[in-house]
Amino acid sequence: MPSSHSALVCSLTTSAGIKQGISSDFFIFSLIFALVVLRDALGVRRAAGLQAKALNTLGKQAAEKLGLEFVPVQEINGHSMMEVLVGGILGVLIALGYYLFLF
Repeated sequence: MPSSHSALVCSLTTSAGIKQGISSDFFIFSLIFALVVLRDALGVRRAAGLQAKALNTLGKQAAEKLGLEFVPVQEINGHSMMEVLVGGILGVLIALGYYLFLF
């Protein structure tokens, strides 16, 4: 499944570039916002999910050895590079299609 966050911010950035121009403040702001969201979708959330998975594995093993109750932490799955890329392309195409066919 493509990243909906990537699609949204890429669509916003493309729309700002078309409507306001690429030298506008709004386009620059939306571009920086898009880069932050794309980085978060690709790296930060994925790393947090992998760390949570490792903590759950370690916690289960420790709980079994010590006979304690273990409550696992929530594992958040980030997006793969392909999901972020497809979401971004989809967002750009949606914005372009909107302006080409409706205006």
